[in-house]
Amino acid sequence: MKPEDLIVTARHLAMRGGGRKPRQADLRRAQSTACYACFHALCRLCADMMIGKTGAERSGEAWRQAYRAVDHGFVKKLFSGEQKPKILGQFPAELQDFANAFVALQKKRHDADHDPDARFKRSEVLSDIDAADFVIKRIGAVSLRDRRAFAAWVVFKSR
Repeated sequence: MKPEDLIVTARHLAMRGGGRKPRQADLRRAQSTACYACFHALCRLCADMMIGKTGAERSGEAWRQAYRAVDHGFVKKLFSGEQKPKILGQFPAELQDFANAFVALQKKRHDADHDPDARFKRSEVLSDIDAADFVIKRIGAVSLRDRRAFAAWVVFKSR
């Protein structure tokens, strides 16, 4: 699953109906999809850093296992818990921004998926989609060393 494809899908959902008022169902799905774009970008980062990117040298099965090792709940605690300033502050701004956006988008995804009274505005959803796209694209600018360390922090529990 490519995060870029999820961003395109989220934008498509948010823009359904053209100039008419969008359906809340479309905005909810767009909001949720923007969050999942970040989640899948994180999964891909972790798998690529631990197993390797595409190529003959990489085991597809091992890559999928590393991809699936990312746990939503654990990541949310990691990115928003009491240890956040101490550990997250050691990473470059691009990864800190990604973590902060991830937490904000996850809350909005939860509202979109589970709160029947939540209402969404197209402009706000599009802004969140842009934010997700921005932080996802910035991950690639981070040094390999920092991306590897970030992936290890995300997947491995500290003891």
